[in-house]
Amino acid sequence: MILSALLAAGLAGAQTPDNPLLKPSPLPLQYPQFDKLRDDDFAPALDRGMAEQLAEIQAIADNPAAPTFNNTIVAWEKSGRLLNRTTTLLFNLLGTDANPARQKLQTDYAAKLAAQRDAVLLNPKLFARIEVLYAARDKAAPNAEGKRLIERYRREMVRAGAQLNDEQKTRMKAINAELATLTASFNKAVLAEVNDSAVVVDSADELAGLTPAQIAAAADNAKKRGLEGKYAIALLNTTIQPFETDLQNRALRERLHKASIARGARGNAFDTRATLSRVVALREERAALLGYATPAAFVLEDETAKSADAVNAMLRQLAPAAVASAKQEAAELQKLIDSEQAAKGEPSFALQAWDWSYYADKLRSAKYGFDESQLKPYLEITSVLERGVFFAAQQLYGITFKRRTDLPVYRDDVWTYDVFDTNGKQLAIFIADMYARPSKRGGAWMNSYVSQNPLEGTQPVVANHLNIPKPAAGEPTLLTWDEVNTMFHEFGHALHYMFNKGRYPSLARVPRDFVEYPSQVNEVWADWPSVLANYAKHYQTGAPMPRELLDKVARAKRFNQGYMTVSYLSAAIVDQRLHQLPAGQAPSAEDIVGFEAKVLKEEGIDFGPVPPRYRLPYFSHIMGGYSAGYYAYIWSEVLDADTVEWLKAHGGLKRANGDALRNKLLSRGGSEDAMVLFRNLVGHGPDIKPLLERRGLVVQKP
Repeated sequence: MILSALLAAGLAGAQTPDNPLLKPSPLPLQYPQFDKLRDDDFAPALDRGMAEQLAEIQAIADNPAAPTFNNTIVAWEKSGRLLNRTTTLLFNLLGTDANPARQKLQTDYAAKLAAQRDAVLLNPKLFARIEVLYAARDKAAPNAEGKRLIERYRREMVRAGAQLNDEQKTRMKAINAELATLTASFNKAVLAEVNDSAVVVDSADELAGLTPAQIAAAADNAKKRGLEGKYAIALLNTTIQPFETDLQNRALRERLHKASIARGARGNAFDTRATLSRVVALREERAALLGYATPAAFVLEDETAKSADAVNAMLRQLAPAAVASAKQEAAELQKLIDSEQAAKGEPSFALQAWDWSYYADKLRSAKYGFDESQLKPYLEITSVLERGVFFAAQQLYGITFKRRTDLPVYRDDVWTYDVFDTNGKQLAIFIADMYARPSKRGGAWMNSYVSQNPLEGTQPVVANHLNIPKPAAGEPTLLTWDEVNTMFHEFGHALHYMFNKGRYPSLARVPRDFVEYPSQVNEVWADWPSVLANYAKHYQTGAPMPRELLDKVARAKRFNQGYMTVSYLSAAIVDQRLHQLPAGQAPSAEDIVGFEAKVLKEEGIDFGPVPPRYRLPYFSHIMGGYSAGYYAYIWSEVLDADTVEWLKAHGGLKRANGDALRNKLLSRGGSEDAMVLFRNLVGHGPDIKPLLERRGLVVQKP
């Protein structure tokens, strides 16, 4: 009766004939109909999608026939198409172009969607069928992938609580519903405060060091905020802000930095500390219910690391060398400050966090003969993407790209491209969403709008999202080297997704501490000589970047790596320690900031001039898929650096290497153990030495 009522309600609420969500898009590769989508289309599609999925799952569970791979596993793989299509689009837009209506939908449906997941994964009849197949998986599965899929479904249900008693399941459902609501609240607050915390100045004189285009953009930003005649510097959701590299006004750099680190802990409407404290407490309780000592133990069991001890060992092996390197870098910066102040006849000052980027850029210029301002004219965004990122992929994998302007987009500064395989047939559609906006969350990421799914005959529609500050109208977008590197990185994720050829969609997922590996490998092409020479062209004259400047970029690769490593490791270690607390030990809202400081001190990584890349009150990663998982970037970089050595030993940028990467790694998804895929490619287990050499770190033996 309940199921029938839900289905009836869902159908009744979704009868709008022009709702584009109710059926697959007629556009190429089912590309979303952004131009026809209205925010009020989501609720009825969600209602109907949930009802349809529950009906499909219950039909599988109630099937009187004995469980088989097809009538249980494949049927489950095919279920929930409408719900998946709708939630994919909604949550992608919440990340890229949030608005009050979409945020309200997230709030309204967070607990409902959590309950939906529980209704599926805690269905006792469905679990009984999975158990039958799991017990006979060697015979029940049609192939090795099928066996792995049975094992994955069974593991997912067990980790969701399928083996708990009824009372425990009831509590688990309540925890999951509350966590979903709290996560939505946290992300909404972080985005709102990023926009609210813009630093406003009265005079362009205070912006000395910025380019005319950057100053014009700041004026335009202030005007949009109703502050005509002033200048507003928008924040990004990292601790260090990009303009700290360029601003000559030390007091303004300090204002900018302090505005950044105060977010989420100012006691205002955006304060996230109570939310985070409650989330950690609920995660501790959930882990304990499932028989795990800590949330980290629960998370890491399903990753390649397997245990908190393994993660701790790696982070603690790297941290001392990184701190030592950062302190050496700081000493050099302090000497530069002292000499500059002496030359001006003014007293010196101690290096602070808001000084690092500014003086590091000066030191780079002094040591290597170039700074960011010399590079930027050669790093125009379209050239980097099309003549750099795409060119490297074409050389390595033989795929090609064609810009198209006929597909609808959700913002007018979003670009779309057809991607063609080596045989000339369409492989995917790629969406490039590169610019920061107030409605966009911080950071950079890849997501998909349509998945590769042989069971449904669909191909990927995949997107990369960055947060590059948009220049004033008519001005070129000139990138920093970090932004170039990020563009190559995110496209590595896109390649991984586009090349997947698994039989079953659920096996496209790979462990979180493995997923960053292929994307980090793709970063190697950013300064590969033939690639760099192809895209590093002056945006006005078309002249190539001078050879001597190219050489200087190559020589400076290890510059500032102590700083970068400490900043990252600080956040990763705090994330681990927070999620390695047993039940009942979550820090209170008032203690969140103090907990972070205590951990950094205890781990010997509390170096004041180098703050964590993210502080806990705005650490959005740990509210999503990276809770107890932010270590994944450095864990994956061990594999990445090792693979880059393999690439160099085998001739670098050539099709044979691309074919090996694609066939042995990128096309395999999660169809085989992640470390087996790595060994199949490079021929041996992981070695940390290439990573240490890349970062210029020397780890002392105990």
